Amino acid sequence: MCLGNKEKKYVYLTFDEGYEAGYTEKILETLKENEITATFFITAHYLNTQEELVKKMIENGNIVGNHTVNHKSMPTISNEKIKEEVMNLHTSIYEKFGYEMKYIRPPMGEYSERTLNETNKLGYTTVMWSFAYDDWNEDKQKGEEYAKEKILKNVHNGAIILLHGNSRDNTNVLDYCVKEIKNMGYEFKSLDEFER
Repeated sequence: MCLGNKEKKYVYLTFDEGYEAGYTEKILETLKENEITATFFITAHYLNTQEELVKKMIENGNIVGNHTVNHKSMPTISNEKIKEEVMNLHTSIYEKFGYEMKYIRPPMGEYSERTLNETNKLGYTTVMWSFAYDDWNEDKQKGEEYAKEKILKNVHNGAIILLHGNSRDNTNVLDYCVKEIKNMGYEFKSLDEFER
């Protein structure tokens, strides 16, 4: 998945979460207040340090996706290692919450035919994105106006929006952007409702 149906005004909101920077609680509240859900792609580090937040993601109806144990570039590791990176996290989440993950986002967006084939064999659907921007570097946040403009100018039919949960700017403009995107006539959909 990287782009939904071009005819329908549906958008899909996703967050990558390698570690917690103090913003996810607010992101979850904003989603709940606006009655929408998102998909959070998490690493093992995130699960091991933020179990309560992961639990809240699930309880609020969001999807939790697999971003692998150690965030390694998949094309650089063996098939056996890919299986470990994916399934160790899969098993941990299942043991803690009885939750079965089914979507994966390859770390750094790096994949190959081989790695896609491997994750497919493990029962996973790979989710890429049609929009992302340089929001992951906490030392280079460019201000809320920049974040609003970047996000709102790039909304389109079928957009899979990738934001990073460690961005202060994204967190602060999320409510504004969600409302604006709705005002533009778009509907936020879950990846479970994805339409090509």
